[in-house]
Amino acid sequence: MTSWNESRAAYRDAAGWFAGTTATITDQWERVALGEWTVRDLVGHTSRSLLTVESYLAAGREVSVDPEHPPAVEIASAVDYYGVIGVGAGDPAAVAERGRAAGRALGAEPAASVAGIVGRVLAEVDRATGDEFVLTPFGGMLLAEYLPTRVFELAVHGCDLAASLGIPPTVPESAVSIAVHLLGDLAVRGGKGPELLLAGTGRGPLTDRFSVL
Repeated sequence: MTSWNESRAAYRDAAGWFAGTTATITDQWERVALGEWTVRDLVGHTSRSLLTVESYLAAGREVSVDPEHPPAVEIASAVDYYGVIGVGAGDPAAVAERGRAAGRALGAEPAASVAGIVGRVLAEVDRATGDEFVLTPFGGMLLAEYLPTRVFELAVHGCDLAASLGIPPTVPESAVSIAVHLLGDLAVRGGKGPELLLAGTGRGPLTDRFSVL
């Protein structure tokens, strides 16, 4: 089981890597990056792995005013979170538009905006204990369980961003460790553990478009 300090350190490393990669972008902002997203759209979407921590913590504080009647933790783990959003993630077109909107919101200096977001959110996470309640659109959970999902998203979309820019995906080891651990747990939950195990040990190929999400 990953400790809070390990998750927090991995989140810091992943966010720093994302900000550093974004800072290298020059004239590629309108280049096609992932599906229908441009580089700007992808950076905007990835920035939501920071912004949602901030906004969901704020929403959680609003419903945590009575210590004698704490809000219900409806999502127990990072794995459960992906199970819930897999059912209720909604229209792919709406997801794509949220990415574009997030990209537009970064303004005329998107790299500087990302750096500001990273600094602000990491400062809040550094002050946290992991026991804070976060209120997501899919239910309430603890920050210690939500944060690994954001490490996962930063790692995966950081790789997408690196690929779109033609640079190596130098994901920090701390973030890779948490992302791969979560990947394995999701594979087991979805009945794909043996397939992943065999492929990971060179005993068989993964099927085309294999995914645990």
